[in-house]
Amino acid sequence: MRNRLSLGVGLLTLLLSLLPFYGIEAQEPTPSDDEVNTIAKQLYCPVCENIPLDVCPTQACEQWRGTIREKLALGWNEDQIKQYFVAQYGDRVLATPTAKGFNWLVYVLPPAAFIFGAVILFSVFRSWRGLSEQEEMLLEVPDEMINDPYVARLEEELRRREHSEGG
Repeated sequence: MRNRLSLGVGLLTLLLSLLPFYGIEAQEPTPSDDEVNTIAKQLYCPVCENIPLDVCPTQACEQWRGTIREKLALGWNEDQIKQYFVAQYGDRVLATPTAKGFNWLVYVLPPAAFIFGAVILFSVFRSWRGLSEQEEMLLEVPDEMINDPYVARLEEELRRREHSEGG
């Protein structure tokens, strides 16, 4: 019986000595301002127009940055936090719109317009170069025409008319 009592007292002492450590949990470090602002830069203030959440001076934005800090402390990732704000305030809070619905045009139209403009410029420059080659061909007079008596008479006639009209 004494062994059992000693064993019971020993176990009770052990349990009581571990009791203070039972309630202590490792606290996660508070997210830094940089971590909060990394996400806040990607969100716009739902109250103010076209002001990123990280620089908006309103009390509401300060509270929303606090919400981001809380969510980060709870272990939420960037996408979860952004989805939380979208669920609360709609797609307009996102700095970069999602590529769905008509929003995909934001991603497609600028490159398409650039490519279309490049094709137009290329064709215009090519046509300019083609015209100059044609003009050069017209300016080149074949040797047969230089010694042709009819061409010589025509040139002489043109010179006489030029002198008679100008002079």
